[in-house]
Amino acid sequence: MPDLQRLHLDHAPALLAFEQENRMFFAASVPDRGDDYFTNFDARLAALLAEQATGACHFHVLVDDLGVILGRFNLVDAANGSAELGYRVAEKATGRGLATATVRHLCTLAAEEYGLTTLR
Repeated sequence: MPDLQRLHLDHAPALLAFEQENRMFFAASVPDRGDDYFTNFDARLAALLAEQATGACHFHVLVDDLGVILGRFNLVDAANGSAELGYRVAEKATGRGLATATVRHLCTLAAEEYGLTTLR
């Protein structure tokens, strides 16, 4: 069963692979991140981790038994007990109920670990 993990620096290679492998899939439904995202991936990840350290955001990855990232699940703009929930799931992981199960788990985590009462 995949494991929801808080994003950390050790996820960098698998996260970059996830984004590269699914770039065209994601671009079909949301704006493409652009080449600059991939060129400056390490700096972008460092900025996300710094933002996470402030408590303003909580970034997570869904990881399979082999360490492959199947999805990203984020709580952003956390303040006053609320946050915005966003996620993206790898094309190969769609249609299996992973997003539904992970969002449910993240809702529990948001309340119990981060003290959030409202997710948008």
